[in-house]
Amino acid sequence: MPQEIPFIPKNKFFDASDKCDCSSRRYTRTLHYHPAHTLLYYVKVGLRTMSPSATAQSAAQMNLKPNIGVYTNPNHDLWISEAGPNAATIPSGQDLKEGEVTIAIRSTGICGSDVHFWHQGCIGPLIVRGDHILGHESAGEIIAAHPSVTSLKIGDRVAIEPNVPCFTCEPCRYGRYNGCQNDKFLSTPPDHGLLRRYVNHPAVWCHKIGDMSYEHGAMLEPLSVALAGMQRAKMQLGDPVLVCGAGPIGLITMLCVAAAGAAPLVITDISESRLAFAKELCPRVITHKVERLSPEEGGKAIVAAFGGIEPVVTMECTGVESSIASAVWASKFGGKVFIIGVGKDEIKFPFMRASVREIDIQLQYRYSNTWPRAIRLVESGLIDLSKLVTHRFPLEDAIKAFETSADPKSGAIKVQIQSLE
Repeated sequence: MPQEIPFIPKNKFFDASDKCDCSSRRYTRTLHYHPAHTLLYYVKVGLRTMSPSATAQSAAQMNLKPNIGVYTNPNHDLWISEAGPNAATIPSGQDLKEGEVTIAIRSTGICGSDVHFWHQGCIGPLIVRGDHILGHESAGEIIAAHPSVTSLKIGDRVAIEPNVPCFTCEPCRYGRYNGCQNDKFLSTPPDHGLLRRYVNHPAVWCHKIGDMSYEHGAMLEPLSVALAGMQRAKMQLGDPVLVCGAGPIGLITMLCVAAAGAAPLVITDISESRLAFAKELCPRVITHKVERLSPEEGGKAIVAAFGGIEPVVTMECTGVESSIASAVWASKFGGKVFIIGVGKDEIKFPFMRASVREIDIQLQYRYSNTWPRAIRLVESGLIDLSKLVTHRFPLEDAIKAFETSADPKSGAIKVQIQSLE
């Protein structure tokens, strides 16, 4: 029989130090036990002390505008239209399922995957087959809650973890819910994303951010991507580290490995302006502009940028075939090339170079159990995200926001769509 136990059990998959404001998050997780370890089966949200009418009354006091969302489709159109939940039904809470809250979205970042779904209509096997709402980097304010929710209250500021796993499949049971076989990852077809005024979402996947700005709260999602890579790459203090790509993920990864003690640290890109931006963010980073060279010559150029030192760890944030190949050629014997970036379905890489140099090649798919750590890093000031958002647009100007994000000439690093009223 399942047994009710406190929020985060002390086992090999859930580190008690990673719980976030546990004193106020009174929900419990129902767990089944395995002879070797505890297995997470599902999330149970406990009963709330306030009545449904009190919840509805608090939400009804807000001046709710019509709900709209940012859509694309298989024809690569991009437009703004009505979206659910209906603002008229939010005060009553009638659309909320057990354990759900309604969030007024205040800030949402545009990810490269959003632009890719718009322009290409797919990312690998993930295909846009109908009208589809984009966006998965969001933070906002709780404006309604199902009576069963105890972990959050109206007015709480939260960052939204967009992945909703099943907690029954094998990856979930082993604590790696990013590999869930039945998940709903908002913005990934067929599941609508967060680029809306209002969204219903399970409370357990809404992380309190206290007084953190909504702008920074929306940046916790890409920070989680970088942290997941850091955790699996197992970089050590003093390791020479190469970061490939000075886009948002590459820049955030650079900040993380710098904070973790990478030395020396080199970042590469084809854009001089992005490399200059990287230098502004992290003055001690060595920047290296990628030229049109063979992978072997590109690898030699990277080693030269390190001053003759070969990187022990590469955080590859582009997914570009030539960048991955150059990283393999640059790596130290026994080094690691960790690929965060998303690329083509099939790529070529220097197999024998990796083989005779015993270079480990690892890849990453999203993240798991990273958000509390990301919140602590931002709250402590150890990771400063304040300069990364370069362009801001209201929701009504979302089309212009996407055009800016997709235009290399715009100088945009991270574009956010904000509804701060």
